[in-house]
Amino acid sequence: MTAPVVCLVDGEPVDSLPTSDSSIIRGDGCFEAVRSYGGNLFRLDDHLDRLEFSAAALGLVVPSRDSLYAWTSAVVSGRDDCVVRIILTRGAAVPGAEGPGRCVVMSHPLPPSPGPLRLLPVAAPWHPAGRPWQLAGVKTISYAPNLAASLQAGVAGFDDALLISDDAIVLEGPTFSVGWIQGGTIYTPSLELGILASITRRVVMEVTEVKETVADLDVVVDADEVFVMSTLKEVTPVTALGDRAFAVGSRTRELRQRVKLVVETMTPH
Repeated sequence: MTAPVVCLVDGEPVDSLPTSDSSIIRGDGCFEAVRSYGGNLFRLDDHLDRLEFSAAALGLVVPSRDSLYAWTSAVVSGRDDCVVRIILTRGAAVPGAEGPGRCVVMSHPLPPSPGPLRLLPVAAPWHPAGRPWQLAGVKTISYAPNLAASLQAGVAGFDDALLISDDAIVLEGPTFSVGWIQGGTIYTPSLELGILASITRRVVMEVTEVKETVADLDVVVDADEVFVMSTLKEVTPVTALGDRAFAVGSRTRELRQRVKLVVETMTPH
């Protein structure tokens, strides 16, 4: 029976880090989450490109591609569909402790498949929202503000949050990108807002025409259909945005199927 979690640290079968590591002491590091479909890692190179971008912004060392290929392949060997997480740390972060930066590569089961989502708009004052910022678009492991927004939404009876700026510009979800359909046109927030350059968002833009924009929450609330995009959620419809209810529309279903077709026809890495 395959272990629930398979973990390598710098290529060695270790499932722990020193408590002095920067990832634990300061939340200092970056990561990627890659979906494995029966051992085939979807868009691995795109994820590794983004990992290198994040690492450069934080001044972290990235192992060679050959090493990352070998380690990610090892943790999915013999597994069904799962998630692979690649985490880079800076190393020891307390006086008297020593240790270099580390690369953790782990696989774990997929979470339950999400159904349609009900989202609560939550202000995100920590988000760059278009302001110049060194870490705009960087996938850091410092996710506490985003997860606090998810928790706030859950307490209010929603499935998750939709992050908006202080002046109600639509940004992204805590762990996903967002899109909407109005009058037959598909929209998504512009990367210029400092949102994460989602790999699934990119796939959607490959399979259909999508207009990047900067939109107020009122515009999205008035849309015909709303959906989210992420590695784990793929394309998932939204059925509520605050008090506004949405039907699961035909265009969202079509997008979901188009993305699934890309997955089904991918070339094994």
